[in-house]
Amino acid sequence: MASSPAKIGVVSIGDMGMGIAKLLIANGFSVATNCKGRSDDTIRRAKSAQVELLKSDEDLTQSCSVILSVVPPRDAAATAQRIIDAVTGPFKRSEPLYFADLNAVAPSTVKAIAATIEKSRAPVRFIDGSIIGGPPSPPKSGSPSDPSSPRAGWTAPSIPTSGPHQIAEIPGYGEKLANVLRLRHIGPEVGAASGLKMCFASLSKGYIALAIQSFTTARCLGVLGELETELRGSMSDRWATTERSVVNMAPKAYRWVREMEEIALTFSEEGGFTPDIFHGAAEVYRTVAEDTELGKEKIGSRKRGLDADDMAAAMTEGMQTKRKKND
Repeated sequence: MASSPAKIGVVSIGDMGMGIAKLLIANGFSVATNCKGRSDDTIRRAKSAQVELLKSDEDLTQSCSVILSVVPPRDAAATAQRIIDAVTGPFKRSEPLYFADLNAVAPSTVKAIAATIEKSRAPVRFIDGSIIGGPPSPPKSGSPSDPSSPRAGWTAPSIPTSGPHQIAEIPGYGEKLANVLRLRHIGPEVGAASGLKMCFASLSKGYIALAIQSFTTARCLGVLGELETELRGSMSDRWATTERSVVNMAPKAYRWVREMEEIALTFSEEGGFTPDIFHGAAEVYRTVAEDTELGKEKIGSRKRGLDADDMAAAMTEGMQTKRKKND
């Protein structure tokens, strides 16, 4: 009789979490999540992906051997505390729970989370991790794939991990799980994987914050078309890549506010730099999320900011409205 597949917990089932859940299910794992407080749309999408919906963190920690935390950076510490509370309450685990924090936070933040877990004496093996790249996606229709290979044709982000524990060390299925998720253990120190993410994101999302300001200001000056001409002429790939980036950022801007703050913290604590640049980037994303129509955008149902010109127009409208309210 075949053994039941390992069950992996994913918190929470947003765009990235859903992609990871689908990738795991496609490769023979079962996936569960705590659906308490989630929207009807999220619950419908989780059900359609065959994700098991549980009603509490206690249920999740009792039924899963690994939990992946994929939440907005502002929720990383609180999510870890929820897991601690669940495994140190009345329903204690007999076996260690592997808990991987895959969130975009500074090394000092993830070290504080690890210290909290250690102090609690919870039966948790903590893994510092990060996600570099977009959500997993299935092979395109008609594309060849080898069903026996890891991920069977799926594209997936890179997931560096660090710390004293590794997913691959879990007996039975750990190596397969690590291969499916593209886990790459980069060192024994908690903070290394999160630090790598901060450095990478500074060059990607930090650049997008600059592009938002550049495109918006160019539109206010009436020279956005000329800027496109110059970029296409001197850096042929830059315009298309940058436009795609500023278009795609709108539904995620609210998450990136704290991510920029965590980068500022990392560069200040670890590199000795002033945090001003990335505090400024955080303010750009806060403006997008809180002061413009772009902040209302949802993945899969976009209305505004579908090209660089309308992104800049929406930014201008929102900022002008805010100025009028403050006058």
